[in-house]
Amino acid sequence: MMEAPVPPTSRPLRKLGFLTIGLFDEEDPRRGHESTLEIIELGERLGFDSAWVRHRHLQYGISSPVAVLSAASQRTRRIELGTAVIPLGWENPLRLAEDLATVDLLSGGRLNPGVSVGPPMHFDQVKGALYPNTADAEDFGYGRVERLLDAVRGVPVTDFSGTEGFETFSDRVQPHSPGLGRRLWYGGGSLRSARWAGEHGMNLLTSSVVKAEAPHGPHDFAEIQLSHIRAFRAAHPDGEAARVSQGLVVIPTDSASPGQRARYEKYAAERTPRTAAPQGPARLLFAPDLVGTSQEIAERLHAHAAFREVDEVAFALPFTFEHEDYVQILTDTATKLGPALGWRPGD
Repeated sequence: MMEAPVPPTSRPLRKLGFLTIGLFDEEDPRRGHESTLEIIELGERLGFDSAWVRHRHLQYGISSPVAVLSAASQRTRRIELGTAVIPLGWENPLRLAEDLATVDLLSGGRLNPGVSVGPPMHFDQVKGALYPNTADAEDFGYGRVERLLDAVRGVPVTDFSGTEGFETFSDRVQPHSPGLGRRLWYGGGSLRSARWAGEHGMNLLTSSVVKAEAPHGPHDFAEIQLSHIRAFRAAHPDGEAARVSQGLVVIPTDSASPGQRARYEKYAAERTPRTAAPQGPARLLFAPDLVGTSQEIAERLHAHAAFREVDEVAFALPFTFEHEDYVQILTDTATKLGPALGWRPGD
């Protein structure tokens, strides 16, 4: 039986990526990090355009995505490598700029750093170790991103340069990677963040979480996310050509075993209640996880108002699955779901 044709999107899917958290066992952390690198290598073999890693501090997930992607850059040749996202509240922007430029050069210009702002999670409990003398003076707002942007883009960070004795000094961050400044992403879930990212010439990462800022419903996730995308592009110098990537949780089941399908459906069902209404004081609204055959998922995505507005995605892998589950999900995504969305694998 022939599959029913899927209605075309307003923007054909141009880039297909995936996002992983890189969980590990505290007793054997190397194995978890190796698993993440193997998944990225698999992604390249399957033709994915990008692989992204999450960032977790004081948890059992990747705490140093730049280091992990440095390793991945030496085990891959084509796939773009991104962070989604580095919370800048934990970082010194100048030092981070040095690391990002170094890895970008080592990767041949494939790095896509995504960042966000705000105080570190559980700041009151961690500030004594993180900022023992400056916690009250730290700027956790957009100014921290501006410092990173300037450093990456080659704006002078000191008024001293030249030769001193046998050493030569630069007034800007070294090494400098010329294209990296155009590949910086902001992970935003609010209208304000979307506009700010556009005004500052960044790319926009959208995810499965948005802020339901209107005090009264109805609250439609796709429509809220669509409003963010349009506000971002309206503020961006590149206008409609400004890059936006969407990161919903997507789990195709075409080649999954009955046991895998049951676990996937249970995982999604347990997370579904949080999608019914805004959650917590921040009024966060979560998108439902998409579980089903590639054809079923494609039909739901083509009906998603925000998906219809983008031509890049980085579908998020679920947090707690096993390595073989990720292999199955990525294989189905590349061989079945991607083509159903009009995508074609890279060389």
